[in-house]
Amino acid sequence: MPPSTPDLCDQHPDRIQVVTGLQWQSYGGRAAFAGPIETVKCFEDNSRIKEVLATPGNGRVLVVDGGGSLRHALIGDMIAAGARDHDWAGIIINGACRDVEVLAGIDFGVFALGCVPIKSVRRGEGQLGVPIQFGGVRFLPGHHVHADANGVIVADQNLDT
Repeated sequence: MPPSTPDLCDQHPDRIQVVTGLQWQSYGGRAAFAGPIETVKCFEDNSRIKEVLATPGNGRVLVVDGGGSLRHALIGDMIAAGARDHDWAGIIINGACRDVEVLAGIDFGVFALGCVPIKSVRRGEGQLGVPIQFGGVRFLPGHHVHADANGVIVADQNLDT
């Protein structure tokens, strides 16, 4: 279990950024998770999300800027189970997920703004590995993110050490 976000904020106040203005819901079976960041920017199209989560995660966390849309889910149970099997720690979505009853039983972190039963559209759109920004924080591939019931924080390096 990673250190709590409040403890990390207390220990490293000058090294962290706190995502604010968004109300996260935890949907996955892993309520707290942390790891190096990979990013996807997309809008209601989960093509890039599905592609990247099917590759080795090595404990990384996928941070998705879905534009805050709650009209289409960007991840469901099948993609989450595959991500867990590929050693991803979790996903943080500025958008929606679905299959929440099943997600709760998968050992994979899922933070999203909400849920909706409508699946993603697939047009092959989206950008992988680009800087993204939401909640007052800039997410860069390779930086580290920590997520738990208290919130989401970002640092330019691993704070667990």
